[in-house]
Amino acid sequence: MSDPAILIVAGEKSGENYGAGLVREFRLLYPRAEFFGVGGSNMADAGVDILVPMDRLAVMGLAEVVKDVPRIRKILRRLATEASARRPAAAVLIDSPDFNLRLARRLVKAGVPVLYYVSPTVWAWRKSRLKTIKSVVRKMLLIFPFEERIYARAGIPHRYIGHPLLERLRIRSSRDEFFRDRGLDPARPLIALMPGSRENEIRRHLAVVLEAAVRLQSVRRAQLVLIQNPDLDPALLPRLSVASKADILLLREDAYEAMAASDLVLSACGTANLEAALLGTPLVAFYKISPLTYAAGRPFVRIRDYSIVNILAGRRIVPELIQRRMTPDALVREALRLLDDSGARLEMKDAFARIRAELGEKRASVNAARELAALL
Repeated sequence: MSDPAILIVAGEKSGENYGAGLVREFRLLYPRAEFFGVGGSNMADAGVDILVPMDRLAVMGLAEVVKDVPRIRKILRRLATEASARRPAAAVLIDSPDFNLRLARRLVKAGVPVLYYVSPTVWAWRKSRLKTIKSVVRKMLLIFPFEERIYARAGIPHRYIGHPLLERLRIRSSRDEFFRDRGLDPARPLIALMPGSRENEIRRHLAVVLEAAVRLQSVRRAQLVLIQNPDLDPALLPRLSVASKADILLLREDAYEAMAASDLVLSACGTANLEAALLGTPLVAFYKISPLTYAAGRPFVRIRDYSIVNILAGRRIVPELIQRRMTPDALVREALRLLDDSGARLEMKDAFARIRAELGEKRASVNAARELAALL
């Protein structure tokens, strides 16, 4: 098959980045391959025909999902119709299990084999999803080594391909260059603010983060950089930040350079936590969801820590401020501790280095492309 059609679906920024890497590597094997589906600007740049922008899938939590059920069903029907018309040789579904496992059921009924990239967090909650995965997924591509044991025990075909973030963490400028190019003062600390990649995350987190940032600017003369997902409305953060009196540098690109140059990152739980850790920058993790979602899900959560950095470390090395514990006072307290305590910073950096060594360098996108080729 010299020109296969492939359906690919990524519902959020991290998965879209991984999908773009897979597409580029797969086209080295099949230059005439056609990709279509759900994604953002990176996948579009890689040559994917974007039928549905990924921000239409970027919801999280029971309250949000219930509200968006009609729209999600419409997207499912659209993709199923496109799959029927284009007859893809395979589908690559990346993360976003609330949507992608539903889509996988439809694809399997249509005879489309499914390669799933990034396991749902069955090790944290909803372990019952393993039964669904076994019935609809031809092979699961894992990005964390501890997941292998879970899938082997469940009898689900899988492969640990390495973490694709390690391919992307390329810093083009030094800290000195970053400060100079943006007119920052190297004698003052720099704090990166990462309130989330989804609009609903930003709306829940930003006011608290900005209040803490204003205080840190006052007591430590901290410089602030606010990093925004480039696929979100470019006016969103400036509009939501207008009430803040903080002097903030807004960035829609060079996120890794900003994180690497920073003395501290204040980050919503998620991929950004791992990015900061792999770059060696101390961080404070936080997260809020709707009270309804938290109350409904908390009894089923089987882990103590929420940040993937702490899960990989096997212990609490990064402070976590979850739900009502996420307050401006708590953010300021943890930030000052890490800015002022060199021993705590060094301990955290050492733990980050061990995590990076454990993840290794396995060329995840190359491995993912080869697994897709083997499925055809």
